[in-house]
Order: sequence, then structure tokens, then C-alpha cells
Amino acid sequence: MNNKRAEQIDMETGTPMDRRYSAGAEVCESGVSFRVWAPLRIAVTLVLDDDPPRSIAMRRESSGYFQVVTSAGRTGSRYHFRLDDDATLYPDPASRFQPEGPHGPSQVVDPSAFQWTDRNWRGLAPRGQVIYELHIGTFTTEGTWEAAAERLADLADVGVTAVEVLPVADFSGEFGWGYDGVDFFAPTRLYGSPDDFRRFVDRAHALGIGVILDVVYNHFGPDGNYAPTFSPLYLSETYENEWGDALSFDEPHAAPVRDFVCSNAAYWIDEYHLDGLRLDATQSIHDASTPHVLSEITRAARAAAGGRSLFIVAENEPQRIEHVLPIEAGGYGMDGLWNDDMHHAARVALLGRAEAYYSDYRGTPQEFISAAKRGYLYQGQWYSWQKSRRGTSALRIPPERFVTFIENHDQVANTGGGQRLHQMCSPGAYRAVTAYLLLAPGTPMLFQGQEFASTRPFLYFADHSPDLAAGVLQGRKDFLKQFPSLSVPEMQKRVRDPDDRATFEDSQLDWAERRQNVAAVALHRDLLTLRRSDPVLSGEFHGIDGAVLTPAAFVLRFFAADSADRLLLINLGCDASLLPAPEPLLAEPFDHNWQLAWSSEDPAYGGFGTPDFNWDSNPLLPGRCALFFTSRRRTLE
Repeated sequence: MNNKRAEQIDMETGTPMDRRYSAGAEVCESGVSFRVWAPLRIAVTLVLDDDPPRSIAMRRESSGYFQVVTSAGRTGSRYHFRLDDDATLYPDPASRFQPEGPHGPSQVVDPSAFQWTDRNWRGLAPRGQVIYELHIGTFTTEGTWEAAAERLADLADVGVTAVEVLPVADFSGEFGWGYDGVDFFAPTRLYGSPDDFRRFVDRAHALGIGVILDVVYNHFGPDGNYAPTFSPLYLSETYENEWGDALSFDEPHAAPVRDFVCSNAAYWIDEYHLDGLRLDATQSIHDASTPHVLSEITRAARAAAGGRSLFIVAENEPQRIEHVLPIEAGGYGMDGLWNDDMHHAARVALLGRAEAYYSDYRGTPQEFISAAKRGYLYQGQWYSWQKSRRGTSALRIPPERFVTFIENHDQVANTGGGQRLHQMCSPGAYRAVTAYLLLAPGTPMLFQGQEFASTRPFLYFADHSPDLAAGVLQGRKDFLKQFPSLSVPEMQKRVRDPDDRATFEDSQLDWAERRQNVAAVALHRDLLTLRRSDPVLSGEFHGIDGAVLTPAAFVLRFFAADSADRLLLINLGCDASLLPAPEPLLAEPFDHNWQLAWSSEDPAYGGFGTPDFNWDSNPLLPGRCALFFTSRRRTLE
């Protein structure tokens, strides 16, 4: 693990400072070093919340930072800052912990006090990952790091290799998704202490699971953001953001803001031993300068990892492939991109509904084939919903760069009632699409509870002050109006109030369902075992091709170096005869025979059984079914 201090230079003297990062409170040999950026302020005073409070003047640097090192501070000290002669006391914008929330005092945290046991952990490779998205507050009824850590063994049992945790930067209120964070360096007090977070990561590593953190660098949340009080230069005067105040990355005096987010990325990797980041809505991280701040974030994270491998993924609605291109080639050097196209096509295929942003998808076999082979479906073509072109060419991007899913936090919540996909479609078709998700060459991602067919909804919840809460509820209703079926009065009345605690609590998983829904668990466990153990699916990739067989059925062929190919047949319609079969991809490899290795209609998964698949007469592909074939060399008779 990387335990070295990042060298920070004193702008006044040009000498190194005893600090890891440019801002915040850090324990050092002389006590605690406090440093904050407030370039337009004349004076900043540190106020330690002792009894009585102790005020200590801070030294102003020409760079606009104020700093003081004092032996009066210690691990656990609570503190504020006074700006000029303002009587109001403010928390630290780079606070490491807010024990009373964003409006309360900041607290000094010593990361070196935690005893890690993961010294042999080497991180996450770019290939071979199975991601599991979770929200700590709803992953268990307790909603804590400690309770979540107790469930990690269940995820390892299924075959998950990495958990992707929804944002934890502290935010106002008692519950929320986390995308309105205001204290970027402070893991929210709602889930436990900073060391509870570290214990969660340490436990995950002991079980062979990496931890990726969802981070939001495109805006500050609307309540509890004190950074602009220290400096309005944190905020952009050029760019707008639909969710809140946009950060300034390319305007004059933006260098400390860029350093703020790059340091934050490095901080999570270094002090919490995280294995990667998921960057939220990067299309709203605006930067017209060179190098782009996204490439600098990636560099900072990898430098902080030392010898560990990271998995850094972006959510980018316009589908720009610069994110995964090498930095030396003008890209941002990340490892993956969320593939919404695949989700949209699968949802339309399963539900037959193509409203709003689903309207440019048909759920056809060709879409499944193209997503498996090429990742994004839209790579620059006209996109009617947005009345513009969508995407950039990704034909040469390896398939594992695309994170694929049929559920995530946004898409489940956007059903209006938070329904899970398996509750809305044919069980057989759902099993077949699950097979596609977990066997296709993209990097699959499951959403919490998906592996045991959770019946608990995932709704949009956010605890706000009354005046803000009313606007959030109306905003949620207005957002859902893009779906014609959700715009009618009877459905608008059913939109749950995000500010209602019951909305939050109803979204918490019921882990008793895992014991009850053994068929769903077996389905996911067996598929991920197959993905991991089959030498063609898990080995060096030698290409994939596919063909449409019927209006509802298709074949994917996985090519092996020794001709021992694999075949995945999926039928989302009624029973289909494959006779005649003028499709070369169905042909057995030279000197090999196809052998059925797995069927989604196995009774162990709740299926109705698989009829004998006779390649020599009239092969029948059952309706709403997936069949996986291996090939075995023929024996001489």
C-alpha cells in the first residue's frame, strides 16, 4: 500500500511542507496542520472547540491559502474557521469528518491510526471484474458500514469481485442517495466513522472483493456547501449544472479547485485503500483547458495507488470514448464506461415499452449482438430523442471497457414505483437476459438485491429542509413526466415523496429474501462460476460474433484459439425451430461436437426443463430461454 506523504510545497519559501494534501486538517509531528484556501479573505482564524474555545490566527500565503501548525490540535479535535471579522464560524471545506453533519464542526482524523490487514492486496485488474452497485444506507436495514461488511461474504459467494458504493461525501439530512455531497473528503456520519469505512474496505479485501467509490465532481449539493464562503472561485461563472453549483476547472484562479478534486481522488485511494472510482456524469465536468481535469484526476488516483491496480470508470451520457483512451493519445486514461445503450435495449426487449429515452431502441436481437461485439449501439448516429447525434466511434475499444447492466440505482428508481425488472417481465425472458449479461464479454454489474430477486423497491429519497423538499418532490414529478405513462394524473399522484423517511426505509433490502429465493441466487452463482471457470469466457479474448436467428432469437459465438468455441443461444420469443439453419455460426467447429453445458430452463432456477436439443434432426430452441454450449473434440468410433 502507498503510505508516503504527497510532497506539498510552501509557496512562500519553496520548501516542502509536512502535509499529505494541500487543504484540510492533518496530524503531523508538531501537532495538527490546518490549511484552507480563502484567497479573497484578509484573515482566517482557527477556532478549536475546546472548553473554552481557543482561537489561533493563521498565516496567509501568497497563493491564497491560510495555514497554521499547532500542538493544541490532536486527533479527535473539533474545530471551525472564522473568516475576517465575521462572527459566524464555518466548517472546513476539506474536512475529513463532520460528526454532526455539514453544518456542524469539523473533526481531526488520523488515518495512520487504523491497522490495515490487506498488505498483500494488489487491486483490481482491468479485465475479469464483476461489479455490484450498492447504497450503504439501504443495503441493510441498519444502514451502516459495519452491517454492510457482514454481507460481503454473501457477495463473494455469488461471484462478485468488486462493489461500487454510491457516493458517501457528507450531505445534509438523515438520508439520501449521496449525489448532493458538500464535504468531498468527509465520509458521511450517517453510516459510521471513517474507521468503520476502512474496516469495510479491509474486510472486502480479505474476501477478495475490491471497493470502487462513486464520486461527484460535477457539482456541489444545495445545502451545507460552505466552500464558496471561503472562496467564490470554487464555482464556475461560465457553466451551468442542472443539479447544483458547477465547479470551476478552466477559469482564472482555478488551479486550487483542480487540486481540490485531484487531491480528493488520491485521498480516497490512499487513505481508504479504495480500488477505483466511478465518476458521476462526466459530461457536466466542464474543462476547456489542457490537460483536461479528468485526465489529471486519473493520474492522481493511479499515483496514490502505488503498485496497486485500479478500476476507474466514468458515467458519460454523450458516450465519449476519450475517457478510456490512453492519456498519451489525448484521452483520460480510465478503464471503463457505463453502457446505457445495452440497458435500454434489454429493457425494451423485456417490457415492450419504448418511452422517453428508450424511444430509440427496439430490443431486437441485432441490438443484443451489436452491444456484445461493439459496446455502445450509438456511436455517432442520429438520436431522435435528443434530436442530435449520439456517441463516438468505439469499434476498436475492447468489450471489457464497457460496464453493462440491466439494473442500476437510476433505472430502477425511474420506473416511478422503484420496481425491479424481474417483477415486470416474463421470468424465463429475465433469466435469459441475465445469462446474456453475465456471459457476454462486457464487464457486468449487478444492482443490490438483484442476485436474489429482491422485491424491495429502490426509490428516489432525499431528506431536505421543508422549502427545498417541496421543490425536490415537484422536480421529481416533472422529471418522470418524460414518460407518457407516468405523466398522467393517477401516476403523478403515486410518485413517492423523496423527503418521507418511509420512502427511504422501504428501499432497504430484506436479506431474508436471499434465503427464500434460492433459485435466483443459484442462477447468478452458476452463471458467474461459468464465466470465471470456463477457459474461453475467462481466458484471453479471441473474438465474438453473432447472428439473428428469428425476430426474437439470436446466437453469440465465442471463438477459442484451439477451435473449442462456445455458443450462446438466446430466444426471447416463443419456441423456435432452427430448421432450416443457413447460419455458419451455428456450425460445429472442425472435428468437434456441441454439448449443452447450461440452460436457463433448469428447474434449479425455476425453469420448466430443457427438451433434448438434437442438432442432427430438428433443433428446437425453447421460448424465453438461454442455452450455452461448449465444444468437445470428436472421438473415433
